[in-house]
Amino acid sequence: MSPEGVWIAIGATAAGCYLVKLLGLSVPAGALERPLVRRLAALLPVALLAALTAQQTFGGEGGALVADARAGGLAAAAVALVLRAPFLVVVAAAVLVTAGLRALG
Repeated sequence: MSPEGVWIAIGATAAGCYLVKLLGLSVPAGALERPLVRRLAALLPVALLAALTAQQTFGGEGGALVADARAGGLAAAAVALVLRAPFLVVVAAAVLVTAGLRALG
């Protein structure tokens, strides 16, 4: 892609983000107070982040399921979460296990 095309894509993305933000601000407050909307707003970001994490961890070429060092790091993070470790400990456990498995492999 040419440099001009990259800047056009950046500008279009910025404008799109601004329009989505503006659309969100124009939603009436009454619509946001409904219990279903509140529940969706609380759970949807978690579900999207979990799906992104799973896709980045296990997604391989051509849709194949791949388990590598990242899967070990994710498992370490899951164990740390079950043990109710602080966020930085969870991240550190995932990083250390992933790095260790990559060093061994």
